[in-house]
Amino acid sequence: MKEYILNDLEVLTPESLVNKAQEIFETLPITHLPIVKNEELIGSISESDLQTIDEKSSKISEYSHLTDFFFTDENISLLKTIKLFSEHDTNIMPVLNDKKKYIGYYELHDVLELFCSNSSLFSDGVMIVIEKNKKDFSVSEVSQIVESNNATILALYISNQTSDAIQATVKINSEDINEVIQTFRRYNYNLISEHKDDFYLQDLKDRSDYLQKYLDM
Repeated sequence: MKEYILNDLEVLTPESLVNKAQEIFETLPITHLPIVKNEELIGSISESDLQTIDEKSSKISEYSHLTDFFFTDENISLLKTIKLFSEHDTNIMPVLNDKKKYIGYYELHDVLELFCSNSSLFSDGVMIVIEKNKKDFSVSEVSQIVESNNATILALYISNQTSDAIQATVKINSEDINEVIQTFRRYNYNLISEHKDDFYLQDLKDRSDYLQKYLDM
């Protein structure tokens, strides 16, 4: 992961002016800008929050209430980093070293590319796509559901998200994928993908076919 740390982004300082930050956002497709003072991460400000500021010549330090404090460290796992991106709805993740000094950032596209190149995606297993309200989605809960059915997660990544919902693709090694699927439903996850071993869908189809035969009589 360390080789994916970037430091070419012009970060802000508490003394930076609002219009300077806006100029950076206008030239780069990023959601947040880190605010750094003497290598210490103060926080990050989002492009959407910055647009609410009318005083363009004011200093960033005047808007500490708009900053979010999130980061990852250079030794964190790939999956935990992806989870942080999702939790904070960002495509820029500041990176701190073991002395808690800012050393750069991860870009979401690079992290997802790294994840997709992981060989575990191409190993045997069943790929399912689940969806849940954003505020209720939990990677730890997904892991618990899979493991409670004596299955193993081979890969997991956020494949899509809106302002309301998160869609995740999970690759699972399981002898009974139907049990995993039904458990996800009991926890109010929507199953986006279809599976031939999904007894619930088969039951619905059988009931629909029966009803249609009744109506045709």
